[in-house]
Amino acid sequence: MDYPLGHPEIRAGIKRLCADFASRYWQECDADDAYPSAFVEALTEAGYLAALIPEAYGGMGLPLSAGAAILEEIHRSGGNAAACHAQMYTMGTILRHGSEAQKQKYLPDIAAGKLRLQAFGVTEPSSGTDTSALRTTAKQEGDRFIVNGQKIWTSRAEYSDLMVLLARTRPVPTGGRKTDGLSVLLVDMREVRGDTLTITSVPTMMNHATTQLFFDDMPVPAENLIGEEGKGFKYILSGMNAERMLIAAECIGDAKWFIEKARDYGCDREVFGRPIAQNQGVQFPIASAYSKMRGAELMLDKALQLYEEGGNPGEEANLAKLQAADASWAAAEACIQTYGGFGFAREYDVERKYREARLYQVAPISTNLILSYIGEHVLKMPRSY
Repeated sequence: MDYPLGHPEIRAGIKRLCADFASRYWQECDADDAYPSAFVEALTEAGYLAALIPEAYGGMGLPLSAGAAILEEIHRSGGNAAACHAQMYTMGTILRHGSEAQKQKYLPDIAAGKLRLQAFGVTEPSSGTDTSALRTTAKQEGDRFIVNGQKIWTSRAEYSDLMVLLARTRPVPTGGRKTDGLSVLLVDMREVRGDTLTITSVPTMMNHATTQLFFDDMPVPAENLIGEEGKGFKYILSGMNAERMLIAAECIGDAKWFIEKARDYGCDREVFGRPIAQNQGVQFPIASAYSKMRGAELMLDKALQLYEEGGNPGEEANLAKLQAADASWAAAEACIQTYGGFGFAREYDVERKYREARLYQVAPISTNLILSYIGEHVLKMPRSY
C-alpha cells in the first residue's frame, strides 16, 4: 500500500514515535484497563497534540488534514488515538467561538502540555443522541454558573484538566428550536473534582477510559462561557464535521493495519501445501476491504479539502466517517477470518484491534444517524425520527 499521502514528514515522525509503543505496550494497557500515559506524554512532548493550535498561542498552526494524518498513522501503527484525539476536535470550539482572553489563558498551556483538554461532556443517560433533550442545567448566579445534572460516555475525564460542557442555561422554549437555550462552558475540573464533580469509570469491552459524571451545584465562572449564552448547540455542531473527519482518519488507519496484517499472514501461512491467501475465499475479502478503504480515503480527502477551503463539508464529512467505519469493520472481519483461531489469541493482537474497531459503527455518531442525515438533508426525504 505504497502510494503518495499528504503530510509525509508528519507521517514519518508519527511512525518513528509509535515504534517505541509496539503491540506489547497496547496489550498491557488493554489488559490492565490503563490509560496510555507514556504514549500521550510522548505525543505531547513532540508537539503533535498542539498541531491544530495556531502558532500565536504556541502550537504548530497546521491544517485539519495534518491532524487527520497524525491520527491515521497512530492507528495504522497498531495504536489507539482515543486517549488523546479529543484534544484535536474540542480545540475548535475555543478557537472558533472562544474570546481572546480565553484563548490567551488556556491555549498556550495546552500547547505546552501543561494543561489537558480531553473531556467533552455532551451525552446524557436519558437523552442519548437526542441533544435537544439534555437535562443538565447551568443557572447563572452573579459571576458564576451553578451546574447540576449528569453526563455519560465522557471519555478521558479522569485524565483531563479541562472539559467542554454543554448544559441548558434556559428552559426548553415552547416555540422555536428545542436546542435553543443550550450553552457551552469550559470547566476547570481541577477546581471541582471530588467535591461538586464526581467521576466514575464505566468499564467497556475495550480500554477506552470512559466515565460518568455527576454535577452537584458545581460552580463555573461566568467568564468561562464560550460564545453567546443559549447558542451552544450551534457551536458544538460547528465542530462535528471536524470530529467526523478525524475519526474517519482513525478508521482508515485501522483498516490499513488489518489489511496489512491479513495480507502478510495469508501469504506466510501455508495449509494444504500452499499459502492460504492463494484461495479466493481468503484473498477476495481482503481485496474487498482494501477497495472500501481506498474509497473512504478519497472521500475523506475531499471533505478535508472543502473544510480547509472554508466550505461546509457536511455531506462529505458524514460520508467519510460512514465509509471509513464500514471499511475498518470489513477489514477487521477479513483479518480475523484470515487468522482463524489464532485471531482470537491475544498474542497476535488482532482481537484487541477487532474490539476497538467495532466502536466506530456506534460512536462518535452511529452509522444510522449518518444515514438519517443523508436521507433528510442530502436526498430531501422526510425526517425519519
